[in-house]
Amino acid sequence: MKKAIIIRYCEIHLKGKNRGFFEKLLRENIKKSLKGIQFNFTSMHSRYLIEDFDDCDLEIIENKLRKIAGIHTYSIANVVDNDLGQIIDCVLALCEEKCGTFKVETNRADKTFSPNSMETSRLLGGKILEKYAGKLKVEVKNPDFYVYVDIREDGKTFVYSDVVHTLSGMPVGSAGKGLLLISGGIDSPVAGYMTCKRGMKIESLHFHSYPYTGIAAKEKVIDLAKIVGEYNGGMRLHVVSFTKIQEEIHKNCPAEFMITIMRRFMMRIAEKFCYNNGLQAIITGESLGQVASQTIESITSSNSVVSIPVLRPLIMFDKNDIIDISRKINAYETSILPYEDCCTVFLPEFPAIKPILQKVIDAESKLDVDGLIEEAMSNIETIVV
Repeated sequence: MKKAIIIRYCEIHLKGKNRGFFEKLLRENIKKSLKGIQFNFTSMHSRYLIEDFDDCDLEIIENKLRKIAGIHTYSIANVVDNDLGQIIDCVLALCEEKCGTFKVETNRADKTFSPNSMETSRLLGGKILEKYAGKLKVEVKNPDFYVYVDIREDGKTFVYSDVVHTLSGMPVGSAGKGLLLISGGIDSPVAGYMTCKRGMKIESLHFHSYPYTGIAAKEKVIDLAKIVGEYNGGMRLHVVSFTKIQEEIHKNCPAEFMITIMRRFMMRIAEKFCYNNGLQAIITGESLGQVASQTIESITSSNSVVSIPVLRPLIMFDKNDIIDISRKINAYETSILPYEDCCTVFLPEFPAIKPILQKVIDAESKLDVDGLIEEAMSNIETIVV
């Protein structure tokens, strides 16, 4: 039996006169994600329809649809003609492996089709009870499953039961471009995922401290960038050599301020990279109070060196909430691999939890800030994943 995939969106409905822009972008993102797969793609009354694909590609298509921001739900439907006999046969076949209670819901866009929606639902429900007596029962308020019948004007009827919920959110690319500061930890990939879900197209920036952090640590970050990239339509990962900066901070600045000053350098480099590459915001995985560098005083210190917007999607999240999302996007097992990142290099025993900004500025004045940043910017490696 011929199958089709019905794709629905949700929040785009609220966009008024701008709605067409978001619909067009979502269509483009779907087609780009499914590149290399043969199918036909059409629009159908605020929904999209994928047809004429090979059944062996169905699992691949579903996996990709689950990672496209802007899609609210999708259903795998059986397609028959607007013929009552075919519809009955299709509905009965759909219910063959079902058990429990059910309800039939019919949408009759083709007003020439007889009987009407309510009568069709009643008729189909009767046929189901007749064939599966003792196995299935009608329940109109809270059924175990629904049988949906959508009779369209073009002569096609779609019959399905399951409605799969996906990311929702807004199409990637609809909310500008940003730069994700990605480490090898749990938080930053989750922050990247959540940013994509809200429609921002992102690139990522990683600070690598070779030889203090090894090649395995870098490969771990590449793998995390690939995971986030599945929700972003691909990913450009930029790797900054951070070793010289950390050595200079360690040699010239009080140990208690090392993390604070290091974060200030990261923000400066990220801002400069954004301005050079047309990116509009910095995204971090910071959660308020989680570690010493994420107290409000530390955040104030790092914010003070940049003027570009800094987005912190996880700022009020508990760690367990972040871990749950990390598991959901299949990043957790990679994130907990035991490879150090630059934030663990020269880690002081007692970092400043509430750094006083003027003291940080005084400590930082011992460094050639502009020279160190210029050197780091001149050796950025770009990896397309």
